[in-house]
Amino acid sequence: MSNPTKKCWTLGEIEYLIQAFENCTLPHSRWTHHAHLIVALWYLTHYSYQEATHLIRNGIQRYNRAIGFKMTKDGSYHETMMLFWVQIVYQYLMKQGNNHSIVDLVNGLFQHCVNPLLPLEYPNRDWLNVSGSMPQLG
Repeated sequence: MSNPTKKCWTLGEIEYLIQAFENCTLPHSRWTHHAHLIVALWYLTHYSYQEATHLIRNGIQRYNRAIGFKMTKDGSYHETMMLFWVQIVYQYLMKQGNNHSIVDLVNGLFQHCVNPLLPLEYPNRDWLNVSGSMPQLG
């Protein structure tokens, strides 16, 4: 079995993912941690931080409803986790600068923040239960 963190994404695959996400046609099996990160990176490279965050939030909620996920407090969407990962991707992009293609950024991203359990590495996990309250990320 291949290691998903070693996969190299092409521009076509990235564009397909974004289009399918936006159209709510992305198969649920493809809505992975990697896909979430690519969506965040895409929006953060095309919009301001605030606008990207708004679009990501609304897009995830729209997608989840379209595939039949219940939008409950304990269900398919966690605002604080979304904000955490948007911030992680944003910090990655700030370190990279403006001279990289979207393909290079996506493929480099997985070397820096592929661990979906990263939020659990913070000593105080109470912030996970409070929407909009995140630990300082650096």
